[in-house]
Amino acid sequence: MRVLREPHRIRWRAILHNVQTAGVEALPITGLLSFLLGIVIAYQGADQLQRFGANIFVADLVGISMLRELSPMMTAIIIAGRSGSAYTAQIGTMKVTEEIDALRTIGVPPLELLVLPKMIALVIVMPLLTVYTDVTGVLGGMIMAQWKLGVDMRAFLDRLDDAIVLSTYWTGLVKAPVFAMIVALVGCYRGFQVTGSAESVGTQTTMSVVQAIFLVIVTDAMFSIVFLWLEL
Repeated sequence: MRVLREPHRIRWRAILHNVQTAGVEALPITGLLSFLLGIVIAYQGADQLQRFGANIFVADLVGISMLRELSPMMTAIIIAGRSGSAYTAQIGTMKVTEEIDALRTIGVPPLELLVLPKMIALVIVMPLLTVYTDVTGVLGGMIMAQWKLGVDMRAFLDRLDDAIVLSTYWTGLVKAPVFAMIVALVGCYRGFQVTGSAESVGTQTTMSVVQAIFLVIVTDAMFSIVFLWLEL
């Protein structure tokens, strides 16, 4: 709230640095895993669809599952393991070396310097990564559909255009900023819980990843219930 009242306190350099580390540098791993996930979904559904002569509906299977559920959730899980753990380790190490106390001594609020830039950066990059993984996941499913089911890419895209409505896209995308806040806050909170030893850093880092993933999955389930009530 203090930063909202005084925008000049926002540390843009720290935010951009975290955008680089948590967003740009995460593109290869998130894209690869999403691509493989799209291949797996199409492959697993291929046999069942072939039995009923419904090969073309592989586009529905891949598109809806990736856009609504798997892309935002898998992206959040990857970021929790990759960036959330790094946040805990960084802040925990600073606490062990008493750098947090030094920041308070010179009048620099640790939350403004260490937590807020990370959270803002993740809220920015998580929706972008989700859109990116949507594309790579559908691409993987498209390739598998052509190889396994004989559905060419043009037919796949035509069916995908019919199967996907705007609400399907937005229900997945709206989850991304919430997941980003969960990952950032859990990672930073666990870093501040370090008590002063290397063992504590390792313990809190492990707890950070486990708790962030757990909360992401629980939140995703809650989103599903809300969307069911809203008939989205």
